Amino acid sequence: MSAMSGAEERDPGGGPAAPAAAPPGPAAPLSAGAEAGGAEEAAALLLEAGADPDAPPKKRLRVAGSGPGGAEGAAGNVKLEDRLYSVLCCTVCLDLPNASVYQCTNGHLMCASCFIHLLADARLKEEQATCPNCRCEISKSLCCRNLAVEKAVSELPSECSFCTRQFPRSLLDQHQKDECQDRVTQCKYKRIGCPWQGPFHELSVHEAECTHPTKTGNELMEILDEMDQTRKKEMQLYNSIFSLLSFEKIGYTEVQFRPYRTDDFITRLYYETPRLTVLNQTWVLKARVNDSERNPNLSCKRTLSFQLILKSKINSPMECSFLLLEGPYDDVKINPVIYHFVFSNENNETDYMALPIVDSVECNKLLAAKNINLRLFIFQIQK
Repeated sequence: MSAMSGAEERDPGGGPAAPAAAPPGPAAPLSAGAEAGGAEEAAALLLEAGADPDAPPKKRLRVAGSGPGGAEGAAGNVKLEDRLYSVLCCTVCLDLPNASVYQCTNGHLMCASCFIHLLADARLKEEQATCPNCRCEISKSLCCRNLAVEKAVSELPSECSFCTRQFPRSLLDQHQKDECQDRVTQCKYKRIGCPWQGPFHELSVHEAECTHPTKTGNELMEILDEMDQTRKKEMQLYNSIFSLLSFEKIGYTEVQFRPYRTDDFITRLYYETPRLTVLNQTWVLKARVNDSERNPNLSCKRTLSFQLILKSKINSPMECSFLLLEGPYDDVKINPVIYHFVFSNENNETDYMALPIVDSVECNKLLAAKNINLRLFIFQIQK
């Protein structure tokens, strides 16, 4: 048998031997296709682990690398509170609810503010409000609160905005208000003009060194004058209300604003009450949203304005003061503001006046309701 060269050695089966492995060297760079394939695999891993790669960071589950358990092992490394966050968060704002939690008929969760906002938007667009997840109809009668979720959310940890320590959400407000040493506080001499504010643990040092207690009486008089002006405006309102209560002719009634649509080419939402009788006269109240702008649903700022209309015929001008307040069973916050007007047969409608609602959230509460229930007071000024 002739000798064979090492390059032509054959295996025992008679076939040519496999070429020897090349010595290790630097890895070749991945092609664009390989990189794209890696990105797709990473996205697939996130989806298998229960995370949406396009979801906000708060809702997306963190995958702690690949391991022997694959996607299941990665999901198992995520903290329990992070997994619960993605389960219990609001389907609209993707944040944990701070108060009431509502659910649609299919169980999708919405925090109270988002739920009210959806109902208000549907009212403005003359549509049926629907769940953003499953598109089933939602309303105050169809949806109910989920008390189990509310209690579970209250036990989840949340970070203090001052000291960054974590506390159960049910205890966080008390900690930030009364206990946190880093909470922002103000000097006790603020009443005499000290502008200092800082962390609570520095308060005692500042107050010991504060120069405002040593100011002269003339320096303090300017500050006290500003405080007196603010106090005077508040007292004027209360004194006006007390003086109105001493009038001979006083009337009040519960009013119910009902939603209607204009007959114009572009319909607009407005509210009107049935005719009501106060002080032996017939009245009607009208209200409009954002001063009847074209698309109030596109605005985050929501306001209501109203006008009072005298429907009766009168023999002489009738000077009145009036105000609107929340009804006995409503939780909307309305500031007391007194309006004045002299009614006559020729001038029987007031201008539209802003309903003194605290903010847009309170306005959404009114818009979300089927009807707006308020209480009207009218005081006739006798000459």
